[in-house]
Amino acid sequence: MLEKLPDFIKENGGSKTLIVTDEGVLQAGHAARTLSILEKANCEALVFGGAEENPTNNCVSKCRDFALEAGVDLLIGLGGGSSMDTAKGCNFLLTNGGEMKDYHGYGKATHPMLPFIAVPTTSGTGSECQSYALISDDETHVKMACGDVKALAQVALLDPELTASQPELVASLTGLDALAHALETAVCLPRNPISNIHSLEAFRLLASSIHSVTNGTASLEDRSNMLLGAAFAGLAIENSMLGAAHACANPLTAFFDVTHGHAVSLMLPHVIRFNRLDPEIDEIYRSYESFIPLGGLGKLDLADWLDTLKDTAGLKSLSEMGIGAADVKRLAGGALHQWTGRFNPCPVGLSDFEAIYSNAISDVVRCV
Repeated sequence: MLEKLPDFIKENGGSKTLIVTDEGVLQAGHAARTLSILEKANCEALVFGGAEENPTNNCVSKCRDFALEAGVDLLIGLGGGSSMDTAKGCNFLLTNGGEMKDYHGYGKATHPMLPFIAVPTTSGTGSECQSYALISDDETHVKMACGDVKALAQVALLDPELTASQPELVASLTGLDALAHALETAVCLPRNPISNIHSLEAFRLLASSIHSVTNGTASLEDRSNMLLGAAFAGLAIENSMLGAAHACANPLTAFFDVTHGHAVSLMLPHVIRFNRLDPEIDEIYRSYESFIPLGGLGKLDLADWLDTLKDTAGLKSLSEMGIGAADVKRLAGGALHQWTGRFNPCPVGLSDFEAIYSNAISDVVRCV
């Protein structure tokens, strides 16, 4: 599949391409392979390998400076969400000027942007199908969602073989993040018939293969399911939104450096238990439970199933990471100011966030 990349570059008028990626992708050899394919097709390209996990405005500015000096006219995001978001952020600054904070929100780019091709090497963020770049402010650590329809990729190239190089833990975390995207978009307030189709198909694909990912036995078919499922979940985000699980996850990353997928995985079961006290939302969750592979077991509760997945993946709990009751107020205050919380199907106030965090820390099954 990656061999088709030169055709997509030529179709989009690229004469000098910048591949935006990170150190892990460089070490895996994917950037070198991509360069080799492009060179054989007489496509001029160079690599910026400085994308960082949770990219900041400073990281994006460095990429912009590199691209500006090189004089590129097409961008490729090769890697996980961080690489793709860095490429999108670079595109904003390269074509429209200013700083990333100028694009916080949606539709603030006034000039055309360069063609962008997304090549994910993880099955998680779905950034390849989204018009947003998530960029953290260096000073405040606030994640800025900077979106514009012009930032969408012209092509999302999904090659499951590229995901085979992921360490097992990374594959588990990104897969669980994709599951969270499918489940949050399914119930969030902006949900609609289009997003519902993408959410459900994403969950069906992801649920069929996530157990093989978390226990380290994933086949190429499993990787294909995960990659396509993550992309569908990205489309669901584009047409719906995320909710309280992501609002809870971001402060864990900002304050305690918990990896995003890890943080979401710990919080999602407790948010589901909170949300399903609403009969309408409970009905939606029940419809999704019918797609959970039983594996000889009886019907599984959605939140309980997610708990088993994170346990199978060997994820540390909040308490095992040293996060305790004394941290609840700070975390809840941070979650309250996360923009995704406003889209949660059930209103979430400060006391609700405190209860959700407290239950996650003590691993209590039921929110009250």
